[in-house]
Amino acid sequence: MGINEMFNLARVPSILMLGLVYVTYVLIGGVIFWKLEGDLGKKDISILLLNKKKVLTTYNCLNQEGLEEVAQVISDASKAGLSLKGNFTTDGFWRFTSSAVFAATVVTTIGYGNISPSTTAGQIFCVFFALFGIPLNMVVLNRVGKYILALERNISDFLEGKTGRRRCTRFFVHLVSYLTGAVLFFVVPMIVFQLHEGWTFSQAIYYCFITLSTIGFGDFVADSNPDKEYPEWYSILMASWIFFGLAWLALVINHSIDILERLNTHFKQRWSGQKPEEESGTTEGTPDTQMEEDEELKKPPITQ
Repeated sequence: MGINEMFNLARVPSILMLGLVYVTYVLIGGVIFWKLEGDLGKKDISILLLNKKKVLTTYNCLNQEGLEEVAQVISDASKAGLSLKGNFTTDGFWRFTSSAVFAATVVTTIGYGNISPSTTAGQIFCVFFALFGIPLNMVVLNRVGKYILALERNISDFLEGKTGRRRCTRFFVHLVSYLTGAVLFFVVPMIVFQLHEGWTFSQAIYYCFITLSTIGFGDFVADSNPDKEYPEWYSILMASWIFFGLAWLALVINHSIDILERLNTHFKQRWSGQKPEEESGTTEGTPDTQMEEDEELKKPPITQ
């Protein structure tokens, strides 16, 4: 058996181990969510049933069928973005600004679910719009991420020339970049959402991460409350925040993936008794070397 075959066989246990860790992580998360939310869910259901009984008792003319019709009207109004408070309604979800934000959530695959096309033409257009828009969005985000990396590299090279310390300089630049991004894309939006949406800080920070990670549960959606009047700049700010925040968070996730890969390589080398890559000098394929070899990143980010 050759060396390559032996390495291929050696990779199988590591893949199984990685799969086991992944499944275990997901199951542990499921157990924690079950314990944290399960009892509260049962409590909410009992409160809802109690409130339903109270409504039917208070309004004698309303039976079960009438209550279901009222619930259907409220559900339809909520999907259309209409307010049922008072004697007025808003323009609904499909204004130009909110439609543009919806288009952004389509190509970024956030998909809150609070708004969706209901016409046949709109649904067909959404399919083709997403088919070409999602790859375009990935290309643009990738390019923006490269420019951010190039900017960090230029700053690192400048500071390294002044201090002569490569590792400390790169760590410091990455740390400042992460902290700046956290302030711009989490702390500042958290304050804005708390003021304009009336959310708590924990709800706002939760919404920021769920949005920028493209999970998009849809339980909290900014610029969608029909009982509020939002300023014109709010939707533009939302779209800009989503775009640049996605690029920044994708960069952070890529760095986290790189750290996990390095840890995996380190433990594999420890178990197999091989020398670490830094000692043997084989650093080919690492993100830093790939970035340095990329000719585009050698150019200043501003020159076009």
